Amino acid sequence: MAEQNRERLHIRLHVYDEEIDVTIDRAEEAYYRAAAKLITDRYNAYAQAYRGRKSDHTIALMSLIDVALLYEKERDHNDTSPYDNMLARLTADIESALGEKG
Repeated sequence: MAEQNRERLHIRLHVYDEEIDVTIDRAEEAYYRAAAKLITDRYNAYAQAYRGRKSDHTIALMSLIDVALLYEKERDHNDTSPYDNMLARLTADIESALGEKG
């Protein structure tokens, strides 16, 4: 139990205009801090562009969509299933060709 507690870390994240207390895996601290900065930067950009014309809630949702869009693009970019499928087909073709010769 004590070892597990050493792996956990209590930090305060500044996200836009709020401090958020979170307990995280020590190894993921940099990711949490980068995520908080990304959210804050995106919110600030939308707030600067739309303050007074859109509600805070709408600005937050626009920021969330922007961050989610980045995630979806990155996930699609890192999708290896087309390559896996192509390698499986090539492997099957090679095995078939080798089997015909033997």
